[in-house]
Amino acid sequence: MLYSRPCEYAIRALTHITVNKDAHLIRAQEIAEIEKLPAPYLAKLLQQLARAGLLVSVKGPKGGFGLARSPNEISLLEVVSAVDGEEGFTRCAVGLAECSDSAPCPLHDTWKPLRTEILDYMAGMSLADLAEAMERKILLVGTDSE
Repeated sequence: MLYSRPCEYAIRALTHITVNKDAHLIRAQEIAEIEKLPAPYLAKLLQQLARAGLLVSVKGPKGGFGLARSPNEISLLEVVSAVDGEEGFTRCAVGLAECSDSAPCPLHDTWKPLRTEILDYMAGMSLADLAEAMERKILLVGTDSE
């Protein structure tokens, strides 16, 4: 995959929060149970997303996590960058220390436009888009089982 397992967890948790927008704040434990994610790890990951400005975090019995901005304003690229950083997309495809248009590696000319397309796609995909796609999937799966 293009991103790490922690990033996958973050995307699933943020999508869950977005789909359940009626609940102002959602506890990490609730997300972990429903999404079947490791609770202690998810709690730390959600705190990381709060530090990155993607979530708000409220402590206490009525606390939990909520989106810091509208889901239309948070891109998939922001999520991936907050968890994994962008190094995976900016470093040389074969791991060379020096790779540029003037000193390309063997994959540079192929990887550069692909990388640009991937970054543009993730920048254009919002949490609202992900939540909408997830809601459609849930509806489809629900009608398939009837």
